[in-house]
Amino acid sequence: MTDMPPWDAADLARRLAENAEAVCRHYLSAGRRHGGYWLVGDVHNTPGRSLYVRLHGGLDGRGRAGKWTDGATGQHGDLLDIIRESLGLLDFRDVADEARRFLCLPQPQPRPASDRGRSDAFGHDASPQASGTADAARRLWAMSGPMAGTLAEIWLRHRDLTRLTDLSSLRFHPDCYYRTDADSPTETWPAMIAAVTDLEGRVTGVHRTWLARDGRGKALVEIPRRAMGDLLGNAVRFGTTSDVLAVGEGIETVLSLHEVMPDLPLAACLSSAHLAAIMFPPTLRRLYVLRDDDPAGDHAVAALMARTQEAGIECLVLSPRLADFNDDLRYLGRGAMRAILHPQLAPQDVARFLQPVAH
Repeated sequence: MTDMPPWDAADLARRLAENAEAVCRHYLSAGRRHGGYWLVGDVHNTPGRSLYVRLHGGLDGRGRAGKWTDGATGQHGDLLDIIRESLGLLDFRDVADEARRFLCLPQPQPRPASDRGRSDAFGHDASPQASGTADAARRLWAMSGPMAGTLAEIWLRHRDLTRLTDLSSLRFHPDCYYRTDADSPTETWPAMIAAVTDLEGRVTGVHRTWLARDGRGKALVEIPRRAMGDLLGNAVRFGTTSDVLAVGEGIETVLSLHEVMPDLPLAACLSSAHLAAIMFPPTLRRLYVLRDDDPAGDHAVAALMARTQEAGIECLVLSPRLADFNDDLRYLGRGAMRAILHPQLAPQDVARFLQPVAH
């Protein structure tokens, strides 16, 4: 009897489906999200709209996340098929290895170098840290400078964020390259650069927010926010996590809590798909989830509730009064933010983290 790998095809497909948007952004990067679907030209990542991937299961119980159909050819399948076709893999072992690498799961056993040739041709090895885009992200992080006194600080203050000292995960680059797609000319714009790190503090990626020349808004480009590197399970972190952590999607959203709870450790996961997949620190006992008022945010909350229950971690949802907590901060003020958060926090965390607002 041969040894079975620790995750079979059905389990790998399920895990990929739980992170369907992250899978699509990585392997079908020429596409884009439209509502609850990812649209792209075909399984070979050609620009277009004929292939659609379901990002979430239907509320009526019909349809499953990760299932896709190409309306032009009639092809259909799951996300393992997307990995196989987009990378041109033939052997299922290569497909499974690539899926485990993407999900940061351990490989079942070392493979001979001759048997790994096809995967290596695509710039990967078995280590989840090995990624060309992760290396590029670390280079961009190293080339970026302190945020204080730059357009990045002006941008954050324009979002009513004022507690900006000791935010070591944020930097500034005055001339960050931007291209809408591979065929577009390269532009340079000032950008706020955020470090994406793993649980050990290693930089695995970066998030870029391209800024207007005066810092009072985002740059006038098609996609002013982009992330690169190994993102799955990782986050932009503020503070050191011990037993309590608050997580959300956007950087400005989580920093809005920092205005009234400056000692609460925070993590921005950058998308609902990555929020649902964040790795839990081993010391974590209580997780606060900042809910964005949209269906994707609701799906992320549901996924985290299930994962924390399985891990024995208390999970509490923090809901804004408006669309997100930055809107609450900007339009309602710090006093209202404190009043909104107070009844949603565990009593011991009110005393521990929620500071009175003096203005």
